[in-house]
Amino acid sequence: MTTTPDAEIGRSTEPSKPIVPKSASEALRPEAGTPPPRRSRASRNQFVVFLNFLLSIIVLVVLAGGAAVYFGKREFEGRGPTMVDQTFLVKPNTGVQDIADQLERRGLISDSRIFRLGVRAYGNDSALKAGEYEIKAGASMHEVMELLKSGKSVMYSLTIPEGLTVEQAFERIAHHEALSGDMPAAQPAEGSLATDTQRFTRGATRQSIIDKMLAHQKQMVDDIWARRAPDLPLADINEFVTLASIVEKETGRADERPRVAAVFLNRLKKKMRLQSDPTIIYGLFGGKGRPADRPIYQSDIDKPTAYNTYQINGLPPTPIANPGRAALEAVANPSQTDELYFVADGTGGHVFAKTLDEHNQNVARWRAVQKKQAEEAAKAAAEGGQSEVQAQ
Repeated sequence: MTTTPDAEIGRSTEPSKPIVPKSASEALRPEAGTPPPRRSRASRNQFVVFLNFLLSIIVLVVLAGGAAVYFGKREFEGRGPTMVDQTFLVKPNTGVQDIADQLERRGLISDSRIFRLGVRAYGNDSALKAGEYEIKAGASMHEVMELLKSGKSVMYSLTIPEGLTVEQAFERIAHHEALSGDMPAAQPAEGSLATDTQRFTRGATRQSIIDKMLAHQKQMVDDIWARRAPDLPLADINEFVTLASIVEKETGRADERPRVAAVFLNRLKKKMRLQSDPTIIYGLFGGKGRPADRPIYQSDIDKPTAYNTYQINGLPPTPIANPGRAALEAVANPSQTDELYFVADGTGGHVFAKTLDEHNQNVARWRAVQKKQAEEAAKAAAEGGQSEVQAQ
């Protein structure tokens, strides 16, 4: 038995390939399956540091922004600096920045920038309205924003009581500090102004208030005149308002007005003179009114004027004051009575009579009351003087 001399255990029997030398460039290329060379440790550390720095900056910015929002919102919602209620005027076409600056200068908010940003955050940049507002003590910036957004301005009022003349009403309008603009050059007719309360915001013009009062009075007079009783001895609407103004000046008691109106209407039907004291006063003093300490003298009663109903027949040429609704209603629909006289009773009201004899008795009682009142007043004044002397 023979053996192959080249056969060895574990050795390949394939012929070996010749070795071809590589070029220099091929020698530098990595062979397939060989992993790329790793970056150096120093290069890898610099990249990680940069990423960490960038992440830290982002986190800080987010935290700072969150803190700013938190503290800004707390300041926006927190109690304001003002210790008392104050009014604040926003003029038309004023921007949020100007409003914020004015609020801060007035001490109504603590920080104009926070207020401005808060208004913007709520989307109210163009929602703040002109007007005058009452800002309560301690109001937060959020509450101030909502108030200015609501447009609920401070409302002022002007009251013209029943029985004032046009001249007296004009004086009140002219001196109201919340109104603006000039008064009209000429006054309207006596009795043509509504005797009620007008409400308005600061800056409303005096002319606009007067126009409203004229319109309201005309509408009311026309409505009541249209519903009048059919047998009134009044020629026209001017006579209607004139008599209502006399009733207005004669009594301030609502329950008496229809009765007083009936007395005057009964006298007109009988061609009797009205003999109303307020007409004497208007004839003497006009729209200015009688001074408070000026009594009516017998010479005043005897003095003829166009308004003195002790001296003229029928009604005066114009009203003597601005009558209210109750007086107008009383004349349009008076009480059904035959009474022709009335006189004060000393309690703020009047006592009525159908005959002159009964009326004279009522007058005598009234004069007795006046005498007693005068004696009591003189006694009180004397006792007051003695007390002052003793005190000295």
